[in-house]
This record gives sequence, structure tokens and C-alpha cells, in this order.
Amino acid sequence: MSSINDKRSDYGEFVRGFLGYLSIERGYSDATLRSYGTDLEQFENFLGRSKRTLEKPSGIRKEHVRAYLAEMHRRALSKTSIGRKLSSLRAYFKYLVKHKVVSVDPLAGIRNPKQEQRHAHALNVDQAIALMEVSIDPDPEGLRDMALAELLYGAGLRISEALGLNLFDVDNDVLRVTGKGAKERIVPLGDKAAKRIQHYIEHRHAFLKGDYSEQALFIGVRTGKRLNRRQANRVIARLSKIARLPKDVHPHMLRHSFATHMLEAGADLRSVQELLGHEHLTTTQRYTHLDMQHIMQVYDQAHPRAGDKPTNTEEET
Repeated sequence: MSSINDKRSDYGEFVRGFLGYLSIERGYSDATLRSYGTDLEQFENFLGRSKRTLEKPSGIRKEHVRAYLAEMHRRALSKTSIGRKLSSLRAYFKYLVKHKVVSVDPLAGIRNPKQEQRHAHALNVDQAIALMEVSIDPDPEGLRDMALAELLYGAGLRISEALGLNLFDVDNDVLRVTGKGAKERIVPLGDKAAKRIQHYIEHRHAFLKGDYSEQALFIGVRTGKRLNRRQANRVIARLSKIARLPKDVHPHMLRHSFATHMLEAGADLRSVQELLGHEHLTTTQRYTHLDMQHIMQVYDQAHPRAGDKPTNTEEET
């Protein structure tokens, strides 16, 4: 790990060092790095506007952070946005403490705003099956679109994970998936998903525009290059429209549906955590919000005191 020169006074240099650490040692994506960079730049701009410009991070105190927190509340930023910005600052100052640039963390004791608990939206089982069995043209584009939808619902992948797959990540009925923080995990494929992927791969060459060096699994029709997030959103929206599903269906909803349906069917929380690639079990617990109707159905079917069920007698045994 590279050392940091404590004598540097340029705030921006420390930020660049931090972003370099996140990129090289933590494997964060470009989008995540931009988010961290923006949050730290906005804090620096606040210090400048409020005449609190400081040459060294060691001059930043808890009162500066509290003043910034107050300003964000005055600007009516959402609790989620405020929490993210504080989390970025928290990670930055932990990095500075670790490298002995500062001795005291000004974020210590400052908590993120309490979030309202939100449940992940999911399709019901009938809607998910309707989407997976939608009737479209079996041309290369149609095969690609159905393979993508099958991975999102059948394997519970994040859209970034699905779009980041390369050909060599597919091995018959398993996938090698690169998740957040460049962490790899092995994800099993169901029979239907494996067949869909293989069928698409057999026709994938139709997208390549003569460039057979492209290794991305999912390819754009016009570009011949890796499919991007916007294109993937359109794919799911189009399939959802054909299946007559709600208009707000998006790729991540299929991941939510995967997790919810697995848990409803009796999968244990730890296994679902591994399949989803969650670092913390508490993240997976968001998906345990089975609706009351489903809970009552399970209770009625399973509990001996739930309703009028025949009682075993000696004559029946």
C-alpha cells in the first residue's frame, strides 16, 4: 500500500489519493468513484462558501460536518441523499485516519438520518412466469432479450453484473459473476436459464459487426459492443409491455422477485444471501416481507390448530 505524504496541503490531492485507493485496492467501479468524488467535492465547495476553506483535512472539525449536515437539511435533500454523502465523508476520513493524515475522525458520533423502511418491490409469481414465457420473435435480438431477462430473474443478478458478464464466465449451468467491490461468486443456473443462454450464444455472432474479439456476453444490435444499462432497461420494458405487466417494471425488480420468491418457497436466508452476493445478512432481510395473505395461507396449510383438519385416530393409523 502506498504511503501518503503528510506535508501535502492540497485538499484535492488527498481526495485523489483516496479515489485511487478505492479504484486499485477496493476495485470500485467508475460510477462509484464518480459518486464519491462528487460528494467530496460538494463538501469542499461548502467549506469554501461558508469561508471555512482549510488547507489540510486535519483542520476539519466535527462542527464543520454538523454545519454541512444542517445545510443539507435546509436544502431539503432526501434522507437517502444525505446518508450517502455522509457515508462518503465517513469512508474518506477513515482512510485518512488509517494513513495518519488526521488523528481524529470528525464524522465520529455523527449518524446518518434514520431511513424510512421500504420494502423491495417484486412481481408476483404469475407475473414473473408471464414475463419469462412471453412470446416474441425467435431472432437473435429476441433470444438475447429473453436470455437477459432469464438471468435477472432466474439467477437474481444485478443488472451491472449481468451486463458485465463475458463469454468465458458462462460454464454450462454455472456463472462466474463479478459483484460489488470486484468480488467474484459462483451462481448456479436453472435448466431453463442455461438453455436460454446457450441458445442465445449460438446466435450471438449476428451482433458482432465483424469484430469477433468482443468478449461481452450481451451485445448491442447497432454497436456490436457490450450492451449498456439504458439498452437493458428498454429490453425489460419492452418484454413487460408484451406480457402486459405494470409499466414500472425494471431490471432490478426481477432481482427483487428472485429473492422474494426464493424465500417464499422456503429457501434459507443465508443461501439467498450467497446467491445475491450480499455482504451483510441485514441487506437480504429486506426480502423477508412476505405479504399477509401468503403468510396466512402458509399458516392455514401447515399449522395443526389453524382450521378444521381431520384428527388422526387409532382407526385411521
